[in-house]
Amino acid sequence: MVAPAVSPESSPDSPDSSGIPEPPGKPDRPPRWHVLVRTLAAAAAGVLLYLSGPPRTLWWLAPIAFAVLGWVLAGRRARAGFGYALCFGLGYLVPLLAWTGEFVGLVAWLPLALAEAVLVALSGAAIAVATVLPAWPVWAALLWVAGEALRSVFPFGGFPWGNIAFTQPEGSYLPLAAVGGTPLIALAVTLTGFGLAALARRLVRRELGVRRLVTPVLATVVPVAAAFGALPLVGTDANDGEATVAVVQGNVPRAGLDFNAQRRAVLDNHVARTVRLADDIAAGREPQPDLVIWPENSSDIDPFRNPDAYAGIERAAKAVKAPIAVGSVLVGDDGLPRNTMLLWDPERGPVNQYTKRQLQPFGETMPFRSFFRLFTSTVDRAGRFVPGDKATIFDMAGARIGLATCYEVAFDGVVRDSARGSNLLAVPTNNATFGYTEMTYQQLAMDRVRAVEHGREVAVAATSGVSAFVRPDGSVSRQTGLFTDAALVERVPLRSTTTLSDRLGSSTEWVLTILGLGALAAAVVVRRRRPVSK
Repeated sequence: MVAPAVSPESSPDSPDSSGIPEPPGKPDRPPRWHVLVRTLAAAAAGVLLYLSGPPRTLWWLAPIAFAVLGWVLAGRRARAGFGYALCFGLGYLVPLLAWTGEFVGLVAWLPLALAEAVLVALSGAAIAVATVLPAWPVWAALLWVAGEALRSVFPFGGFPWGNIAFTQPEGSYLPLAAVGGTPLIALAVTLTGFGLAALARRLVRRELGVRRLVTPVLATVVPVAAAFGALPLVGTDANDGEATVAVVQGNVPRAGLDFNAQRRAVLDNHVARTVRLADDIAAGREPQPDLVIWPENSSDIDPFRNPDAYAGIERAAKAVKAPIAVGSVLVGDDGLPRNTMLLWDPERGPVNQYTKRQLQPFGETMPFRSFFRLFTSTVDRAGRFVPGDKATIFDMAGARIGLATCYEVAFDGVVRDSARGSNLLAVPTNNATFGYTEMTYQQLAMDRVRAVEHGREVAVAATSGVSAFVRPDGSVSRQTGLFTDAALVERVPLRSTTTLSDRLGSSTEWVLTILGLGALAAAVVVRRRRPVSK
């Protein structure tokens, strides 16, 4: 199925159609102030998109941002679309990714933001071309989804941190995650925005006939109606039992890069906080947990190589009388580290392990390390971690725990694999190196989207915050603050239901992407017959 390659002169939905035939030849170059206004509008729209996301709850700014972008791109050439969308991408991604500079400085933050903005610009060029088609908001939204699919795999193994779905944990579009995952949310948000843009263009031009307005009105309204229609598909019942879960946030001595030099203190903090939790349980102030989740890097000291670390974890497990998922760094025979979660039984010790599969560039790994070292030596602060190769379910007191460690929660396929066969999701994370930036709140938004997408309670354990319990409907029942020690204990539902999103898997994204690319091919044919604006 592709968009019909009709002549734009006969199309009631063509963005620049006015019933007046276009003169032959190339159109006049627009005044420079027009270009400047559109450039500023595109950049401002990107900032609006950034402001729509966490820790703010201004989710409704996202479709408005795309309405502005759609207005700017409609009827433009591909080259102009690329430039305007580049400004949009920079307005969004430069502030969104500021936290990456906390670890290795500007050499990571600005090049990464620029690289991602260039990929956004490619989407903008394609969208500009597609606006010549009837019902262009539909094709534009599909092409945005195709762009997100590209950014999820390229560069550096993909970087989907800026996906539109992650701006929507408070939004009306969130139930769509249970139907089609993050791609469907992106489609709905962008379709609403582009529909608003098309509607505004019609109204400004006084094109008020029903035939002229029906497509933009439907594009604006249908995604919102679909989101409300998906509400019954968001389940919260405990259809596989319940479990009492504790998440321990031991905190770090100091925020920032010194975290990696404080490994023993961090382990001691988590042991001590777990022992304090055991004291609270013995005193009746907290219920006995069935299982405990520690954060990523809670034991950066390899317990198999360090008897003191082993003894400390064992003491904590015996004190709390429950199995603990321990975030550790194991050193392989090759001398390289692995970011590994260990399942630590209070009686048998370590009985299972999961190694993080999707490593964070500019943190756990450093792409093009030799090249970037020409500009700054801070690149060598980034690690040389080795990724794992498979998902692992931890069987903890009857609960089947699927694990997505920190950065992995941004990746659809990684979390989908982890959710398969589980009845509870855990996200152990370490955000201490990123200080008081928005990174931890952006990641919590991803946890909330994943809860709805897979129909699971999500237990988030962070070294320094924010730790939380996220219900299967995406709401947060309890959470900690930043850079404080805490232990949260909660009775949570275990759910084995497979959502429609899980059943469809990656096919949703593939189908939407193929439809978008088919529309782009049709638009290229149409554009060859018609001059367009610059």
